[in-house]
Amino acid sequence: MKKVKQVPRTYRQGDVLLVEVAQIPVNAKAVRRVGGRVILAEGEVTGHRHAISDGGVELLELGERRYLNVPETGAELRHEEHTKIDVTPGAYEVVIQREFDDAEEWRRVAD
Repeated sequence: MKKVKQVPRTYRQGDVLLVEVAQIPVNAKAVRRVGGRVILAEGEVTGHRHAISDGGVELLELGERRYLNVPETGAELRHEEHTKIDVTPGAYEVVIQREFDDAEEWRRVAD
């Protein structure tokens, strides 16, 4: 019987990418919520936010890495300039797109 490699589920909304992970590291720490929402990224130019309404969703971090724990009820990823995305239950790493700037350094993409 041939083994099929499982591809992790991913979601992209603008410069935010969610990549499914097998589990969140046990020593990751919870990040505080802002106004009842879990903020994944905030636009430096527009002030718009990639956010999830708090429905039991947890945002955790370990060093520079951030993780999202989505409960059985699922979650909605929202942003003022993008279509809403329904995120299925599971554990995800939150990756913010980066770009190489004129000073030859990596930085977060300005939204």
